[in-house]
Amino acid sequence: MAMMMEGGGTLSEIYQSSKKLLLKARDGVERLERLEGSTSTGGLDSPELSFAVKKDIVQIQSLCVEMDRLWRSVASKAHRDLWKRKVEQVAEEAESLRQGLDKYIARNQRRTTEAKERAELLGRANGESAHVLRIFDEESQAMQSVRNSSRMLEESFATGTAILSKYAEQRDRLKRAQRKALDVLNTVGLSNSVLRLIERRNRLDKYIKYIGMVLTVVILYFFVRWTS
Repeated sequence: MAMMMEGGGTLSEIYQSSKKLLLKARDGVERLERLEGSTSTGGLDSPELSFAVKKDIVQIQSLCVEMDRLWRSVASKAHRDLWKRKVEQVAEEAESLRQGLDKYIARNQRRTTEAKERAELLGRANGESAHVLRIFDEESQAMQSVRNSSRMLEESFATGTAILSKYAEQRDRLKRAQRKALDVLNTVGLSNSVLRLIERRNRLDKYIKYIGMVLTVVILYFFVRWTS
């Protein structure tokens, strides 16, 4: 059952990591909701916390993609069915948190817009209105930045998912080609030295694939750092 992930972790380890991230993201959403209902802050948002929760949710969804690929390789049907249910449960919880976060951001944006409109209607001559408007303008800009960053994270996640899928397909094709080649070589009785040469070439192909995956992760990491 402990299928190895190409990045070095087992299916069980990836599942445990996703559960920890779920707890962290759920706690973040609850903190945002408490902040929303707090009279001392006026229900203002924490853009940094919103963005951090969004990043955790995107990471959970990425882990679900990897787990969905790995559980299909489990030998036992009973274990496959068990892992399928576990992965689906994590994916459903992540989707629920994502929807909750999106609703929270929409409520906060609506509340900010309404407060801005009220401040504009007041039009106080003593300058208090201008101060309030400036505060909510800054808040509105921060929320817009969060939405833009969230959209770029989702696009990055979709790109990473597509790349991982292509690597998985290429790996399966290489394995099938290797098995066919070994069958042919065994049939014609070629020497062990030739077989070892083929195995070395296969290891080289794996190293190239790993380097490509690492470069993809590094690019995504610096992209997220650049947009945050």
